Amino acid sequence: RVGGTQGGSQLAPSPRNLLDMDTFSKSDPVVVLFVQGSGSSEWKEFGRTEVIDNTLNPDFVRKFVLDYYFEEKQNLRFDVAVLGAQDFLGQAFVALGEVIGSQRGRLERALTGVPGKRCGTILLLAEELSNCRDIVTMQLCANKLDKKDFFGKSDPFLVFYRSNEDGTFTICHKTEVVKNTLNPVWQPFTIPVRALCNGDYDRTVKIDVYDWDRDGSHDFIGEFATSYRELSRAQSQFTVYEVLNPRKKCKKKKYVNSGTVTLLSFSVESEFTFVDYIRGGTQLNFTVAIDFTASNGMPSQPTSLHYASPYQLSAYALALKAVGEIIQDYDSDKLFPAYGFGAKLPPDGKISHQFPLNNNAENPSCAGIEGVLESYLQSLRTVQLYGPTNFAPVINQVAGTAAQVTDGSQYHVLLIITDGVISDMLQTKEAIVT
Repeated sequence: RVGGTQGGSQLAPSPRNLLDMDTFSKSDPVVVLFVQGSGSSEWKEFGRTEVIDNTLNPDFVRKFVLDYYFEEKQNLRFDVAVLGAQDFLGQAFVALGEVIGSQRGRLERALTGVPGKRCGTILLLAEELSNCRDIVTMQLCANKLDKKDFFGKSDPFLVFYRSNEDGTFTICHKTEVVKNTLNPVWQPFTIPVRALCNGDYDRTVKIDVYDWDRDGSHDFIGEFATSYRELSRAQSQFTVYEVLNPRKKCKKKKYVNSGTVTLLSFSVESEFTFVDYIRGGTQLNFTVAIDFTASNGMPSQPTSLHYASPYQLSAYALALKAVGEIIQDYDSDKLFPAYGFGAKLPPDGKISHQFPLNNNAENPSCAGIEGVLESYLQSLRTVQLYGPTNFAPVINQVAGTAAQVTDGSQYHVLLIITDGVISDMLQTKEAIVT
């Protein structure tokens, strides 16, 4: 790309006045984003929001983060649907540049696609993301919240919003609902600082307190405002906020508050990127395991994944070369252990699910990707393709090697090149998990 990426942009979709497809309640919408590749007419799903029950005007916590390229037209399609029922509520087409270039990064488009029906609109809000990689973990509780349920107390939950440059607010988190209490204690939760305030520590964070109702018409209990900087002070002391309901405050002269919310804990950790780890000295250790089972076909036949013509490497060799040549740049010694599995080995025809391609059990490492390719081709000429296709032995082998270094300085990558038929699925799952 000539201009290169202009950075990550967050898109927040907010449909409005959606079609109501439910008989006894409102729709349960989800937004699915599709992107169109450069020079292609094919649409591919990029991601989807969470489902929100019983609403025609959803505000989703889950946003879409896309890289923006100034010199490219990046076509987007937003489909709004009712998940499960497969009801289609409408769609909108837009270019990413249109949203970013619109006034204050806000663009509203009509939803179309349901013949003879007004499908409502979708509001798109774009914001360039900061480079802040910190992650916050916090826990809150409340005391003496207003009673909202006729036959019970309240079912409280919190909704966090971050302020936008134009004075509006965008939802960034919802807590779980705590049933039938005026003194809830919510579970600790984790949120990126970029989502909470986009790296601006003094940006207003508004927190609403609601009483959950099954039909989606949640009762507003009250609200309070804070900021990341103010929240972070709770690392050394509890912070108590008054929950205020502006309407009740105007009506009642003796109104004090609708309860209080206390920030019990607040901690910050940095989320390191791949580049951070590499710059910090982390070494990648690359191991390859190649499928030598009979299901791959005879290497002399063009239909085999092991077949190499006079003009081109085999499919397996091409895959190895494509991945290995990238990873080897991050491996200082350029020595790669290489194994085969699922073959009968000479001279006695014993089946092996983990044999060194260089025929050296004491040191299975090959010098560079070219050394791995050379050993692979040599093994192909000497072993008999057989079976079954067992992954667990080689996974356990690499996992055992990785477990020997616990200071985080070594990162192990295992590339398994196979035709996709796994015989020891249960053992493979256990090897990966444990």
